[in-house]
Amino acid sequence: MRATPEEHGHRDGKKKKPLRLLRAGAAGTAGLAVAAVAALSAQSASGGPVKATISATPHNVGHDVGTTTTTTPPRPVPTVVAVSPGPGVQDVALGSTVKVLLSSVPQHGAPMPTLVPPVAGRWSVSGTELTFVPSAQLEPWRTETLTVPPALAVPRLVSPPHPSGPPATAFTPPAPAPSAKLAAFQSSFTVAGVSVTREQQLLAELHYLPLRWRPAGGSPALGAEARAPDAVSTAARPGTFSWRYPNVPASLVADWAPGQYNMVMRGAVMAFESDHGLTADGFVGPQVWAALTEAVAHREIGPAHYDYLMVSESLPERLVVWQDGSDVYQAPANTGVPGAATATGTYPVYERFQTTTMAGTDVDGTHYDVQGVPWVAYFNGGDAVHGYWRSAFGYPQSNGCVELPISDAAVVWKMDPVGTLVYVGQ
Repeated sequence: MRATPEEHGHRDGKKKKPLRLLRAGAAGTAGLAVAAVAALSAQSASGGPVKATISATPHNVGHDVGTTTTTTPPRPVPTVVAVSPGPGVQDVALGSTVKVLLSSVPQHGAPMPTLVPPVAGRWSVSGTELTFVPSAQLEPWRTETLTVPPALAVPRLVSPPHPSGPPATAFTPPAPAPSAKLAAFQSSFTVAGVSVTREQQLLAELHYLPLRWRPAGGSPALGAEARAPDAVSTAARPGTFSWRYPNVPASLVADWAPGQYNMVMRGAVMAFESDHGLTADGFVGPQVWAALTEAVAHREIGPAHYDYLMVSESLPERLVVWQDGSDVYQAPANTGVPGAATATGTYPVYERFQTTTMAGTDVDGTHYDVQGVPWVAYFNGGDAVHGYWRSAFGYPQSNGCVELPISDAAVVWKMDPVGTLVYVGQ
């Protein structure tokens, strides 16, 4: 029986057209095509009709049959290598930046460290180093706590060793248990106080120092300061100090140095503290600085006069009050006897009484308890300038104090407020 052209896969003697496979996707249909060709070959060899249907279903589109898919494990969270300022560091400069060095580059979008109390400023990232630049200087005398959140840096989790070399796939550190809480890295440091130079500038502007401070360029000193206490700069400004008055005693000149904490500076601070109801210890801290900037912002000029007491132990002994460039008062005086000598040097008045009781033991062992001692100004421990009942003055008679005739003591007491310097020497 003669076969029809359809049965042999061709018609009218023309060449057989190649079978066209439907493209179901990418390489994922290659296996289907091979299987279809094999089926067609088998059917053709048996002489049966050749039919093939190839369809692409959603589950095989775009996937390689018989292949596996790998994913890149997340980049490990870095650890903190170092911080600056370091843990527990004291007296950090007001203009300092804060740095955090990590073991590796932080992940994109990781939270930045924080400072408590908050400081205005901005963090920047350069490789493995994070830098915080404050908008202004750090707050003086403040203790700052730096916190690096665990999402930014946590303790390193290292891949366990593999007995036959590196593992075939990348190791992903195990996730912490749901109940575990990763601890943040914390470090604290303490900011330094305002420089002595800046403190001296403001005290001079308010007339608590016997010196004038003039900013570079000749602009008015106090007039150039901010009108809001918080805006008064903590940074020392360029300029020069000069004595406000003529005829400055050599002993007072010797006790002064710009930029150094000295007895002239301490006396000025104590006078300011006394005027503003603060403990007169002679040191500037947060409370004194706040009062100082308040006074500067409101242009509260201090004492009208600058007084300086000089006690001479050269016979006949006497006390001289120097005020604003001139010796304005002098009186005969008694200092301590041998064994209870009045200490020489410069000291600030720290406590005053119109009358008080003085008790102690004389060098001969006699105990004394004298009530109603008038016009008393303590300047060095138990040593004081005060009035006393003596028949004569001008030579050592006291138990360490500087005694004056009562009428003279009443005059001097008005010129030796807290902070007034008392110099004892030859």
